[in-house]
Amino acid sequence: MGFFARWGTALAALLAISAPAFAQSYPARPIRVILPFAGGTDAVARLLSAKMSPAIGQQLVPEPHLGAGGNIAHELVAKAPPDGYTLLMAAPPLVINPHLNKVSYDPLRDLAPIALLTAIPNVLVVHPSVPAKTMGELIALARKSPGKLTYASGGVGSSNHLAGELLKSMTKIDILHVPYKSATIALTGALAHEVDVVIVASSSVAAMVKEGRMRALAVLDSKRVDALPGVPTMAEAGLPQLVVVNWYILLAPAGTPRAIVDFLNREAVKAMNDPETRTRLANLGGEPASGTPEQAGEMLKREYEQWGKVIREAGIKAE
Repeated sequence: MGFFARWGTALAALLAISAPAFAQSYPARPIRVILPFAGGTDAVARLLSAKMSPAIGQQLVPEPHLGAGGNIAHELVAKAPPDGYTLLMAAPPLVINPHLNKVSYDPLRDLAPIALLTAIPNVLVVHPSVPAKTMGELIALARKSPGKLTYASGGVGSSNHLAGELLKSMTKIDILHVPYKSATIALTGALAHEVDVVIVASSSVAAMVKEGRMRALAVLDSKRVDALPGVPTMAEAGLPQLVVVNWYILLAPAGTPRAIVDFLNREAVKAMNDPETRTRLANLGGEPASGTPEQAGEMLKREYEQWGKVIREAGIKAE
């Protein structure tokens, strides 16, 4: 057996012996969970903390560091000591921002994925006065009158802006982007019919659809949403690649010991799959995710590459 093979075997054995003892001594104090945003990020962090804190014997403390499109929080965790006591609750802007702005972190190199916690699907909705009751009819309407239809977003580079650009790219339609200051204000604009189309989280719009104030055409996910069972998926509408969800992932600084990452993964997945948590997530339109840190990392890489391609091809520039 060669030197590297013998060294690798010895190291694996050492890690197998030391990892459980290392995990047993962690955590010895409260763990900060840095939040880049309010809203869904905060809600998911508090759901996680409520179940995970008692299980690990230390408090997970959600700590908002808002501003700069999430970059303040992203950079804080990327530069934190890799000891498992400073974590990040991230959403899609983590992998969108580096394509739009100069940032001092690399989301794929400077952060260690722990677990994908949940994903809340987006829904494409139109004002009821828009004469389209299906995605096929909306696409035909857009092709008939290029540039006439409008879609709202929470701002240039926001996930619902990029979802609209992805829709335009895949269907070769021309609809006009109207940026607002937030997704909530964009939805308000659509309700007032200042714009025709908006893509928003299912949890934000389900009640409006049921009341007839907005019309839902498709869910941007691979399965239907329980709160809107009659709304087809984009795959059912003929656009299987148009999947855009609001995901929430827990990360640590790169270099965090694997024993800590595995411990946090196991406890986070367990907490998110608690029956009470599952019920509360269902009310938001989401469901608990699971899987390994590697699977979470693969998802992050796919999202990074997808949104980078959309931004480059659409020529989007930060304002």
